[in-house]
Amino acid sequence: MTELFLTNSESGVKAVFTPVDATHIKFYVCGPTVYNLAHIGNARPVVVFDTLFRVLQSLYPKVTYARNITDIDDKIITAAKERGTDISTVTQEFTGKFREDMRALNALPPTLEPHATENVGAMLDLAQRLIDRGHAYEAEGHVLFDVTSMPDYGALSGRNLDDMLAGARVEVASYKRHPGDFVLWKPSSDDEPGWESPYGRGRPGWHLECSAMIHDHLGDNIDIHGGGRDLIFPHHENERAQSCCGYDDDFVGIWMHNAYVDMNGEKMSKSLGNVKTVRELLDHYAGETLRFALLSAHYRSPLNFSEQLLNSAQSTLDSFYLALRNAGDVAAQAAPVETSPVFRALLDDLNSPAAIAELHQLAKALNKSSGDARVAAKSALLAGGAALGILSNDPVAWFELRGTEALSADIIETLLAERTSAKAAKDFARADAIRDELNNSGVVIEDSASGSTWRRA
Repeated sequence: MTELFLTNSESGVKAVFTPVDATHIKFYVCGPTVYNLAHIGNARPVVVFDTLFRVLQSLYPKVTYARNITDIDDKIITAAKERGTDISTVTQEFTGKFREDMRALNALPPTLEPHATENVGAMLDLAQRLIDRGHAYEAEGHVLFDVTSMPDYGALSGRNLDDMLAGARVEVASYKRHPGDFVLWKPSSDDEPGWESPYGRGRPGWHLECSAMIHDHLGDNIDIHGGGRDLIFPHHENERAQSCCGYDDDFVGIWMHNAYVDMNGEKMSKSLGNVKTVRELLDHYAGETLRFALLSAHYRSPLNFSEQLLNSAQSTLDSFYLALRNAGDVAAQAAPVETSPVFRALLDDLNSPAAIAELHQLAKALNKSSGDARVAAKSALLAGGAALGILSNDPVAWFELRGTEALSADIIETLLAERTSAKAAKDFARADAIRDELNNSGVVIEDSASGSTWRRA
């Protein structure tokens, strides 16, 4: 069996992935809170774990990938009040837009997409379990988890309770036994959405939602739990506490977290005005370009998102598509993704930069190949692209959608150099083919005794 290596956030160790049941892999990723458009930072875990989904599907006969929709939250309630509408109108709108935006990034739909509002019964069941087992208590219409009841609370984030409280915003309330105790259930006012419960009319706490939905839809334990690094504490720490104390299971085999996305070297924040939504970026760049940019750094490394990064991603994709367009007369053959060097790079903890480096080599091989080797080279490039979720567009359409400015100056210079080499080797057919490709892209070649120059038509 091909080995997949993954890094566990809890231990910090990269090791061979050993599933609970190799016939059915189960993994869960925290999805969006649907009160606004998704920004590019929200898109990184979607793209990262979509890539993992593709890898797992190639290795195992059945993979269930669950990504939830948080459609009850204080931010949603506030957004609905500001718009003078009900929360379902807000959540339906932004759930739909989230799906559209992620589809534009070529992200596959998850196997399951549980909504918080449809799983309140499971949440109330877990809250009662925790009370019955001495891990939670009622106070003034609230149900709170007692963090002191779990000896290894904090094991995921690697900090003790005092350290976590010092570094987090903790609500100090009179009904809490300990400042670190967190809400499982809280009261709802008359103008807020709520559900009837043994503790009064109320709504679930954010942390409770994922624990209950994982257990209800995926069972006692799962192989992988993913999300952004910002979720490690308190969200995933509290998920782990609820599930381990409520269900007597190991809950998660491997925790995986992607690092942050910065914007032009600064943290994205509304106060700085540098938050870029996926939707506004799609007005200027293809979804595949955004996906490629998000994969350009290893998922555990911070990613500095910038216009320079996007232009570089676009230029690189142009070079891959140009190689495919130049081989348009070649009928590619289906090549198993698992045989691709791109896929093998991803087996090493989703090493997307190494996978992209392999794509460069495959494109280079295609540009230099001929005859039967050209068929194999084109097939290999397409298989490698499929492993990363790219190169799924028709090459001609890729450039037509972008217009005559599609080829970057770097690509044009590279093609000119290749044309010069072809002429020196008396491969005039190849030299003419390159000239025709450039002309078709709106680039005019002007030859002289001193060499060749180019200009936009």
